[in-house]
Amino acid sequence: MSTDPRGPARDGAVLIASGAFHFVIPRQFESFVPPRLETWRRELVVASGIAEIAGGVAVLPDRTRRWARWWLLATLVAVYPANINMAINSRTSRRFPHRRLPLQFLFARNTWRGTR
Repeated sequence: MSTDPRGPARDGAVLIASGAFHFVIPRQFESFVPPRLETWRRELVVASGIAEIAGGVAVLPDRTRRWARWWLLATLVAVYPANINMAINSRTSRRFPHRRLPLQFLFARNTWRGTR
């Protein structure tokens, strides 16, 4: 998220693309779901993908941007357990999955700032 006038379009596009990847490479996202939630692994990936796409669309018009702020912050909180699980139990090819954890706080800060 950014305070640049072009920011909402760029941020919206990034969020929409990020959400779309939940449908393009679902197994990768499913591997991040904590074991306690694995019964609903596919549903959680679909829901988080839809949440990111909806947030990306809501960032675009001025009148829904503040609503998008809260929606996206809630989405970041909701997916944080998956990020923790990925950092602890990564079986993917990522070399440093634990770096994603502090990035979530930067994403939250940028979401807050970019949706004023």
